[in-house]
Amino acid sequence: QVQLVESGGGLVQVGGSLRLSCVASGRTFSTYAMGWFRQAPGKEREFVAAISWSGARTYYADSVKGRFTISRDNAKNTVYLQMNSLKPEDTAVYYCAASAFATTATRNLDDYDYWGQGTQVTVSS
Repeated sequence: QVQLVESGGGLVQVGGSLRLSCVASGRTFSTYAMGWFRQAPGKEREFVAAISWSGARTYYADSVKGRFTISRDNAKNTVYLQMNSLKPEDTAVYYCAASAFATTATRNLDDYDYWGQGTQVTVSS
């Protein structure tokens, strides 16, 4: 069992930046592909970014490409999402997820086995 705890959300103005962190419990973090998803009110959960177990491969939604960066530190059991040039449409609850079986970065929600509780990001205009 893996537990994921996100932090770093908050209120930021348009054009600002935030860095989300997700700390995972367990000794097998370095073998998991990791992803970030988000869900805005009244909308389905959507893919944001993913990273392979080694960090060698990353994958981004078109809506965040060039603005967001996913990274991981396996020694700290932590995955990060650096978010720059934030827009009002980035407002959502952001979720960290772990995939025990994906062999590379994946955008498929169904590939993920474990989820965090989410952290709210609000971008004000």
